[in-house]
Amino acid sequence: MITDITELKSIRENLKSENKKIVFTNGCFDILHRGHAEYLNQAKSLGDVLIVGVNSDKSVRGLKGEGRPVNNENDRAFLLDNLKCVDYVLIFDEDTPYMIIKEILPEFLVKGGDWKEEDIVGWDVVKKNGGKVMSLKFIDNYSTTGIINKMKT
Repeated sequence: MITDITELKSIRENLKSENKKIVFTNGCFDILHRGHAEYLNQAKSLGDVLIVGVNSDKSVRGLKGEGRPVNNENDRAFLLDNLKCVDYVLIFDEDTPYMIIKEILPEFLVKGGDWKEEDIVGWDVVKKNGGKVMSLKFIDNYSTTGIINKMKT
């Protein structure tokens, strides 16, 4: 797991010098499920290295409300970091991963579901630097909110 932006910059420089294609995505990944795994595998297939930005607990609460996240940021990052398809994980505290994206300038910036390119944070920076911005296939019937609602009933 990457602990700060300085470490991320160093990793990026090494990857770029080796001509490795970087894929970046981000999310809460509160309750890891099959939809996440399918999406992350699809993301990894686009390049050589997959970097995942994980919203901090504070950031998740701001996005999802009280009672979230279910799993704390360190546990969520640990699980992601132990998936075969994920190469690096960085927890971010900001509302968006814009500064991370600006630092690493990935060749591929991806989100899951039906995100429009212009709604994906960092799309402008990535496109300006010759990268691709993509919304990957959404896996139906898999969502953290769905799992939480099922547990309540």
